[in-house]
Amino acid sequence: MSRREFLQVLGIAAAGGMTFSHSARAAEEAATKFYDLPRFGNVHFLHFTDCHAQLQPIYFREPRVNIGLGIARNRPPHLVGEHFLSHYGVKPGTAQAHAFTCLDFENAARQYGKVGGFAHMATLVKQMKASRPGALLLDGGDTWQGSATALWTKGQDMVDACLALGVDIMTAHWEFTLGADRVEEIIAKDFKDKVEFIAQNVQTSDFGDPVFSPYTLREMNGVQIAVIGQAFPYTPIANPGYLVPDWTFGIQESQLQQIIDEVRGKGAKAVVLLSHNGMDVDLKLASRVRGLDAILGGHTHDGVPEPVVVENAGGKTLVTNAGSNGKFLGVLDFDVRDGKVSDFRYKLMPVFANFLDADPDMAALIDKIRSPFAGKLAEKLAFTDELLYRRGNFNGTFDQLILDALLIQKEAQIAFSPGFRWGTSLLPGSDITMEHLMDQTAITYPYTTLSDLPGRQLKVILEDVADNLFNPDPYYQQGGDMVRVGGMQYTIDPLKEAGQRISDMMLDGKPIEADKTYKVAGWAPVAEGVDGEPVWEVVARYLRDKKTITAIQVNEPRVKGVGANQGIV
Repeated sequence: MSRREFLQVLGIAAAGGMTFSHSARAAEEAATKFYDLPRFGNVHFLHFTDCHAQLQPIYFREPRVNIGLGIARNRPPHLVGEHFLSHYGVKPGTAQAHAFTCLDFENAARQYGKVGGFAHMATLVKQMKASRPGALLLDGGDTWQGSATALWTKGQDMVDACLALGVDIMTAHWEFTLGADRVEEIIAKDFKDKVEFIAQNVQTSDFGDPVFSPYTLREMNGVQIAVIGQAFPYTPIANPGYLVPDWTFGIQESQLQQIIDEVRGKGAKAVVLLSHNGMDVDLKLASRVRGLDAILGGHTHDGVPEPVVVENAGGKTLVTNAGSNGKFLGVLDFDVRDGKVSDFRYKLMPVFANFLDADPDMAALIDKIRSPFAGKLAEKLAFTDELLYRRGNFNGTFDQLILDALLIQKEAQIAFSPGFRWGTSLLPGSDITMEHLMDQTAITYPYTTLSDLPGRQLKVILEDVADNLFNPDPYYQQGGDMVRVGGMQYTIDPLKEAGQRISDMMLDGKPIEADKTYKVAGWAPVAEGVDGEPVWEVVARYLRDKKTITAIQVNEPRVKGVGANQGIV
């Protein structure tokens, strides 16, 4: 179905919400107006982040649970469902409501279609750049990982696509899981004189020398600007440190302040941090450093329609986060006059594949990239009667499917699966292909494990991950969601102190015993030297045996102490 045919069937009208209309002409005009964003000011940034190597349009369900605690309670980005709509004044049942929330996801997805896709993103980027002379396209990272083709080409598919998209500047996180040598090869070979790879917080472990350029200075429409890079601070902890053995990371707050002062001293009138910290970290950081006009953030996959304005000793800083999976393009316009930013406009634009024509050159490139792998990607493993999704603080149906596969294929009593926030969604009535499975599992350390662990160790693991997610100090949060657990039930109280959040651990109706040993399956070990069957082979075997996925029972913990929290639908 063509874009025009789709709009005629759908009858979309009203650019603000794109609700239904009987006029096909009005629908066409409304879809065009939806992306008609007038130019403002003289400094322009386009921003996407966390696309996780999704070149094609996909479905992606936003979380039902995204709990905020302490000062983050009931504030962006920890608003979901109706609470999100109420806070931002978004009408239920609209395309905007579908883009930003999980509400009525299946029906809305069938109405509005898939999101993202680099060919559709390219059309929007070209449109925005045409109306904004000198606009810079910023890539917030988590770009070279998350799909089968990215894994099999060692990120080359995404590098080629980003060059064609016109990326000017990027920072990183999952890129580092390709290994230091591969990252440096791409920067030296593919990015040379084309894309600036920046990260002020990555140094050599011996002498503390910068590994990458910490920032870039540019002139745009007569205005000197600076973009500073901030890679994910906890890369060697959240991912295998052996992949980047000679580099150190961290937030490096004091160093960042020095760099801000440095670029201001060199004449920068507008200073932006391209960050992969996660939004809660960025909000705290913005309150503690001065001189940043905006933080264009990523990592936590939060789609936030309006910047949060944070006050600090130097004035105010805008903090944003541009979602994930290629669903959004952030557009930040500054009006810089009298040597400073005097005003701004910001819009986070959903990328609806049915509302934007595919750019033909990008579409041809994507076809070329995917062609050698087409048969492998299209292999049908099973059929699903269930909505399969991942995103959420505690579990998702696709995660549960992985857990079930581990339990059965590994003959385990308990299974753990990482709380990754990447991974596409699949509607009921769909074939599960190898590509869909790889969307959930495509990493460079996919090894499955089977271990004998005492009950006390199980509690230590759960407590450690819970503190990472719910520590009241954002600087101790490393992103990601709670480890997914199969076979075992437990209770969690996020408001309690570290080490005291997990209780009532049960297996088959009996309490977990501290000194008893249990067979525990898992995957994605960060320790060096661990080997095992790749998780996608384990899950593929399970799917081929099952043939049809139905009646998935999602194993979520009992959650205490979070009543009336607007981070829960």
